[in-house]
Amino acid sequence: MSTLSPGLRPSPVRPAAPAAPGPRAAGFRLSPADRGVLWLYLLTRISLWITAHSARWLFPAQSGAREAAPVLAPFQQWDANHYLHIARDGYFPAGAGPWTSGWDNREAFFPGYPLLLRAVHTVVPDWTAAGLLISLVAGAVAVLALARIARAYLPEEGAGHRTAALFLLSPCAVFLAAGYTEALFLAFALPAWLAAMRHRWALAAVLTTLGTAVRVSGLFLAAAIGLLFLLSVRAGGVRWSRRAAGWTLLPALPPAAYSWYLHARTGDWMAWKHAQERGWYRTFHPPWEAWANTWTGAFGGTQSTGYAFMFQAELAAMLVGLALVALLVRRRRWPEAVYVALSLWALGTSYWYTSVPRATLLWWPLWIGLAALTLRRPWFRTVCLCVAAPVTTLVALTFLTGRWAG
Repeated sequence: MSTLSPGLRPSPVRPAAPAAPGPRAAGFRLSPADRGVLWLYLLTRISLWITAHSARWLFPAQSGAREAAPVLAPFQQWDANHYLHIARDGYFPAGAGPWTSGWDNREAFFPGYPLLLRAVHTVVPDWTAAGLLISLVAGAVAVLALARIARAYLPEEGAGHRTAALFLLSPCAVFLAAGYTEALFLAFALPAWLAAMRHRWALAAVLTTLGTAVRVSGLFLAAAIGLLFLLSVRAGGVRWSRRAAGWTLLPALPPAAYSWYLHARTGDWMAWKHAQERGWYRTFHPPWEAWANTWTGAFGGTQSTGYAFMFQAELAAMLVGLALVALLVRRRRWPEAVYVALSLWALGTSYWYTSVPRATLLWWPLWIGLAALTLRRPWFRTVCLCVAAPVTTLVALTFLTGRWAG
């Protein structure tokens, strides 16, 4: 796996012929290292819940409030409400839609998460609690898969635990606990990548297909896995077959089915894309225009300080992503480079950047690369912790108190 330092050498494990997994790693049994990662995950969840509990007392929506907000109120923010409304009322309740004044553009969100939320709600009556339960379970699956991927790429002892720690303490880690799609998507995407590394193409395709039902980012993952398949064939580690190649096309089905559904209701095959354009300024602009518009929002004095800070975070995350792609290309980690580059293209060609910091959660090469650096250069671990502690806390508080978008 590529790291973030030109001086580091990649692991001898190559994407075309990864090391064969041991009997424990190949199944569902948990090794001591896996259990350590899950304990770390649980402890960080407790830390976030403590922060959320404190936030509703210390930062009430109205100054001078005598009572704290409800227990789950900190998690009832922004996109979590969109998913709740879709799960509860559907995409076009009572005939409303893009033709209705004040429409919330909910068709911009793919149906995988709302469908699961509605299913879990049949068991968990509170909608917010149901969403938190989904993220809790999905996050555990994701972090376990991430640790296993890290152990496959990095030879150092403790690589999986270190990668999981950096990931769970990352600036936007609060979104893994909230009723958002990041945790659920990663619960499909990371096991899919793990399956592809082991040349289990059918399983990888099925998991990626579930991921594309949750986020359009699943198509970027499908492209990366397709390239990994071709590189494996070229290296001689995999025999070409139409059946195996056909599996790589399966992830296109959920977006196609969703587009068909939206066309039947709105007459627009790309209704989800047009909803993003209306609601979140995701109209196409050249990358340099998107950078310039975001820079103006960050430093041009055109926005309030809260919004300006968010634009500054967008720019910083974009720079991290570009550096990551450059280093992946330098190390010839082509599939991972394609995955991150497609994500950056999608996020970097809007009117201005939106949600790039959250997207860093989906870039697993970043966290594995940082783990490699901290394992080989102990001083860098101190730097990471000193930077992560205040930034992660501030981001968590801005989200939990309803100030995330400025």
